[in-house]
Amino acid sequence: IRCWSNIPFITVPLSRAHGKSFAHRSELKHAKRIVVKLGSAVVTRGDECGLALGRLASIVEQVSMLQNQGREMMIVTSGAVAFGKQRLRHEILLSQSVRQALHSGQSQLKDMAIPVLEARACAAAGQSGLMALYEAMFTQYSICAAQILVTNLDFHDEQKRRNLNGTLHELLRMNIVPIINTNDAVVPPPEPNSDLQGVNVISVKDNDSLAARLAVEMKTDLLIVLSDVEGLFDSPPGSDDAKLIDIFYPGDQQSVTFGTKSRVGMGGMEAKVKAALWALQGGTSVVIANGTHPKISGHVITDIVEGKKVGTFFSEVKPAGPTVEQQAEMARAGGRTLAALQPEQRAEIIYRLADLLTDQREEILLANKKDLEEAENKGRLALPLLKRLSLSTSKLNSLAIGLRQIAASSQDSVGRVIRRTRIAKDLDLEQVTVPIGVLLVIFESRPDCLPQVSALAIASGNGLLLKGGKEAAHSNQILHHLTQEALSIHGVRDAVQLVNTREEVEDLCRLDKLIDLIIPRGSSQLVRNIQKAAKGIPVMGHSEGICHVYVDTDASVEKVTRIIRDSKCEYPAACNALETLLIHRDLLRTPLFDQIIDMLRVEQVKIHAGPKFASYLTFSPSEVKSLRTEYGDLECCIEVVDSVQEAVEHIHKYGSSHTDVIITENEKTAEFFLQHVDSACVFWNASTRFSDGYRFGLGAEVGISTSRIHARGPVGIEGLLTTKWLLRGDNHVVSDFSEHGSMKYLHESLPLPQRNAS
Repeated sequence: IRCWSNIPFITVPLSRAHGKSFAHRSELKHAKRIVVKLGSAVVTRGDECGLALGRLASIVEQVSMLQNQGREMMIVTSGAVAFGKQRLRHEILLSQSVRQALHSGQSQLKDMAIPVLEARACAAAGQSGLMALYEAMFTQYSICAAQILVTNLDFHDEQKRRNLNGTLHELLRMNIVPIINTNDAVVPPPEPNSDLQGVNVISVKDNDSLAARLAVEMKTDLLIVLSDVEGLFDSPPGSDDAKLIDIFYPGDQQSVTFGTKSRVGMGGMEAKVKAALWALQGGTSVVIANGTHPKISGHVITDIVEGKKVGTFFSEVKPAGPTVEQQAEMARAGGRTLAALQPEQRAEIIYRLADLLTDQREEILLANKKDLEEAENKGRLALPLLKRLSLSTSKLNSLAIGLRQIAASSQDSVGRVIRRTRIAKDLDLEQVTVPIGVLLVIFESRPDCLPQVSALAIASGNGLLLKGGKEAAHSNQILHHLTQEALSIHGVRDAVQLVNTREEVEDLCRLDKLIDLIIPRGSSQLVRNIQKAAKGIPVMGHSEGICHVYVDTDASVEKVTRIIRDSKCEYPAACNALETLLIHRDLLRTPLFDQIIDMLRVEQVKIHAGPKFASYLTFSPSEVKSLRTEYGDLECCIEVVDSVQEAVEHIHKYGSSHTDVIITENEKTAEFFLQHVDSACVFWNASTRFSDGYRFGLGAEVGISTSRIHARGPVGIEGLLTTKWLLRGDNHVVSDFSEHGSMKYLHESLPLPQRNAS
């Protein structure tokens, strides 16, 4: 705990040797000393007269938060000219109105022309007000701010430079935030082409160059440049093909076309890039981002420091492979080529992948062994996750069988006609199946997911981005290599991409222009996080697998224990494992009930009692904390219900619409349950574990969806397809079908073409 002015605040361990900039965004959280440069467009209002107070307050709040974490924050600000312009305009209007009223004798004012205000005069009038505003805002967070005005000469005079450096260090030592600005009241007009005078000199002609110069002088870890654009684009923002550059490297200037400067201020984007590269060369990392967007300005600075993908990050370390954006574009292009192949060719690729899984078994298991050893040594994975991470010969054989099922069933997937209509004479309409586009599948601890999902994407003609957990890195690497080897037989190697960069899942979920569907495979927390982070991209999946088995009064003694044991104990970590066992009240204290309890004890299943079940017992197991719990282990909840109707109501209230089962010999009761339970999968006298794409005969699944739109339950090839409409005409126009036109609508249903019997 550090104290300043009797206000305690928590510090975070931050230290690094200055000299080299950070190589990756994820390292920015280690930044100790940070300069935030606020461009004129960020600080001023849209009318360029006055300050954007709400935006400024948000920026001060973020800077204060970082300062109270123990970081050393500095602000290079614009805004004095705009604030002064507002004050001087007000004074001129007031003065003119008084003179006009005296001259005319009337209080009603006529239109008054405001003279053009000289920038230096505006700066002189605005500096004190701007600083007073900063002081008032920082006071709300018990932080002191200090003003420093500089000019270019202060950096050229060695004594002044030392004095400035000493002053800034002393202020930072005392936990004071320096507010720095060029002294626009006395600064000479900017000279053209005086931006950069060599490696060791940068001319302070605007606040971009001032921030860069200051960052290097003060050995700053991070310079954040906030402007009115999202970052650096490869062409002027607003042009048709403009793309935001995520990471900019020295030497990439040739690939960028600069536009005009911002609506206010001295520097344009070209000046910002030059200043950023100069700072980068001096050992300071730089991010250029948007500080005006209402949806992100409230957390843009903290997001950057947390390493999130915001704006353009300047780095000297160029990665060996493509960026994730480039991978997504490669996957889309590869997916389109894949969709254009003949069905037999796509099937050949999947058959080849199935063969490789068995032929390269030893290499796969060796890579998986490395992952298991690393996971066990680090001790980070719970036992259920370790089981999911593990591959075996039997698992690989099952995978190969599943892939061959997919290949056999994929012959008539893409381009299948599902509706034909004759709109009018010689005007026929068809609805045909087509791929969704580019899929992003994010999975944890399950390397067997990679070939399954790849095969389904290949069969459906979709491009695929795969993001696996780092705990399965070695396994995923070899399985992806084998997938690309199989794809290569028809020249579509790029259709399936494995994301190996340091991309955060949250950043991937923002690529709404590159990704068409996100499919999470993992814990309920992972799914919830992705659903929350996805911006404009649909997410297919389920957040929880709270599966129920209801034991009815007419249940068969022989079936009950077998189905419950299989549902709970066969693979307790699976999302389709039993979590809540509902028992009809009449079965309590019967031999059947005792058999169920004995079996669960033998299998070492920990029992949690629901509220009603606990009320029937003198000494009950631990009462459940929540009836909406997914245990994912050898644990389950037991609750009592009075009827099948109450069982259905319980499932609707506490379930997750995944898989629910009734065990009964009464067909009428079973049909009531099957028809009334609103879940993706509802079974009668069968284990919850049948809720699986492989067991359904789909070959494999990309996941189980509890959504009510598009696909529900285990999602195989059909769930990865959408449709498009094909209309074939012969000089048809809508006006021919008007009241006095020559043609009439027929809307006749036409027979569908025969599907491939194989």
